[in-house]
Amino acid sequence: MTNERAPAGPGILRGKVALITGAASGIGRATALLFAREAAAVSLFDLDEPAGRAAARTIEDEGGRALFVRGDVGRDADARRAVDETVSRYGRLDILFNNAGIIRRATVVDTSEEDWDRVMEVNVKGVFLLSRRAVPVMARTGGGVIVNTASVWGLVGGARAAVYCASKGAVALLTKAMAIDHGAQNIRVNCICPGDTDTPMLRSEAGMLGDPLDRHMEQAADVPLRRVARPEDIAQAALYLASEASSFVSGAPLIVDGGFVAGGGS
Repeated sequence: MTNERAPAGPGILRGKVALITGAASGIGRATALLFAREAAAVSLFDLDEPAGRAAARTIEDEGGRALFVRGDVGRDADARRAVDETVSRYGRLDILFNNAGIIRRATVVDTSEEDWDRVMEVNVKGVFLLSRRAVPVMARTGGGVIVNTASVWGLVGGARAAVYCASKGAVALLTKAMAIDHGAQNIRVNCICPGDTDTPMLRSEAGMLGDPLDRHMEQAADVPLRRVARPEDIAQAALYLASEASSFVSGAPLIVDGGFVAGGGS
């Protein structure tokens, strides 16, 4: 277990405002807490209102600034409202972390059209909609940073995850295209490619595959570092990409996978 009351860091995001999607749990929640501890004001955007508000309260209890916005990343009205409420509360938007994502574990043959559309809506269209609303706001204040959550399975592919792999491959290339288009506006765009991470989504996959949870988690840990990632591991990568430490990094996929891809992705 990580320390929920970990002390604040040195404040490397002081003066920055961050909007994080999928912020109620997993990687998004860990990143929201970390960014707040690094002195950013944080907007948490998620459909899960109870968990999202609880995460915001945790930030506030630690002395940070947090705003929860309920919404669906796949709906333009909600994306627009998330950006507008963030700017209304904090006056600017410096960092967008497009992290919300879902998975369906099936081959192409076994994937329903409804599942295909929903995964693409959340994982790809959500990045598009939030970025489309955020870029003009960032450009007006001199620039910003967009970090997208892709996946190692957007780079090497995986079994029985056809639509997920397709969606994350799209995010990886959308990241590169956006980096090219918006570099002149001083907006850096990068993506994180996590390996298996101990989140509710990873655990839900066991049920989709019909696997016992303990065996599923054991298989997920079969990488050179011999463990699954913690959400905090991915949050640290997001912090690097959001901060001035990566000031000349744009259009890059940052692999955070315990050596999975180095070992041939199998």
